[in-house]
Amino acid sequence: MDGPTFQKRADECLQRVTRWLEGFDPDELDYTGGDGVVTLNFADGKRFVLNRQSATNQMWFAAVASAWHFRWDEERSIWVDEKDGCPLLERVGGAVSEKLGRRVTP
Repeated sequence: MDGPTFQKRADECLQRVTRWLEGFDPDELDYTGGDGVVTLNFADGKRFVLNRQSATNQMWFAAVASAWHFRWDEERSIWVDEKDGCPLLERVGGAVSEKLGRRVTP
């Protein structure tokens, strides 16, 4: 994928996650975003980070002691984990659900 296409797809992903995060009570889960990074800030001080990696044309997500790398799946038109094919939004939703102790869906 060329640079401008990657940038567009990565930014769309980050914007979608940001819109989803706006629905949370900031006392439970707040976020900051900008320059290709969205940081999820939890009430207990823990942080998850979603960011674009232009050098590899990937999206990276880090939560607790785990990290995942996502590539664009042209056939499905989504970001998927390069190891197990899990969609990025499903992985983020699962990690947030586990952290909050209740099911949430992006």
